[in-house]
Amino acid sequence: MRIAIYGTGGVGGYFGGRLAEAGADVTFIARGEHLTAIQRNGLHVYSIAGDFTIAPATATDEPASVGPVDCVIVATKAWQVPDAAEAMRPMIGPDTFVVPLGNGVEAVDQLAATLGREHVVGGLCGILAWREGPGEVRHAGIDPFVRIGELDNRTSERTQRLQAIFERATGVQAEVADDILAAIWSKFLFICAMSGIGSITRAPIGVTRALPDTRRMIEQILEEIHRVALAKGIALPDDAVARALKFIDALPEKSTASMQRDILQGRPSELESQNGAVVRLGIEHGVATPVNAVIHAALLPQEMRARGVEDF
Repeated sequence: MRIAIYGTGGVGGYFGGRLAEAGADVTFIARGEHLTAIQRNGLHVYSIAGDFTIAPATATDEPASVGPVDCVIVATKAWQVPDAAEAMRPMIGPDTFVVPLGNGVEAVDQLAATLGREHVVGGLCGILAWREGPGEVRHAGIDPFVRIGELDNRTSERTQRLQAIFERATGVQAEVADDILAAIWSKFLFICAMSGIGSITRAPIGVTRALPDTRRMIEQILEEIHRVALAKGIALPDDAVARALKFIDALPEKSTASMQRDILQGRPSELESQNGAVVRLGIEHGVATPVNAVIHAALLPQEMRARGVEDF
């Protein structure tokens, strides 16, 4: 199976690296100094599950030079997915399928709108990782996992084949989800809550989950997302909020979300794809989301500055 990793940051670098380490034919789509370093010296992954290097590594910033592949794993920031969908068109053949592993709950529809729903498989992952420097990725927490599934939850050869490839990789747990949309929203629960509370307080999760006031705020974020999901027809279980809190409580104390790190460093973030998406979908489905709305509004001026929007 030929696999392209579109976005070689923490998620794409780790999972793509593990697939390449296991013998898969992997091409990394990257850019700038990161791309140059990978092409010259390989991809270096520093992991709590064991460091490794992919060298030589096949990497490019020109999808057209890759040609059609069997699978594209999309690991960009959530707000980059629409542009990525257009750019990856040269890699999409008649049987190519695309799997988003990033944050958010809108990537499946965004990819389907550009590439066709028949080319899209649902996906999500769990990992605490980031790009540490040119050609370097750091995996610092969470036992990495991948969940995939057809959008109609049918069993398919292509999802089973990708699962089998992931299972050959060291340091990755992979499974085909019974209900992939419910699985995506279950992940969105905790990552959106962690992103929102971390971004507005500028504190790691160990602090915000321990203070009664901020812990209650986390619970309120989760409850609002849960209500929006149910209104949208997502089959989240009754104990979804409790499960998300349990996951949050198990994270390392110094853990931060990628959206939080981007905001702290003045970069464009996933605000609109996370807390902003909760607000938009809440309005669409008639669900009040006051806590997410406050978080979104409080962070919006900085987000606009990060994106170079000055006339507001």
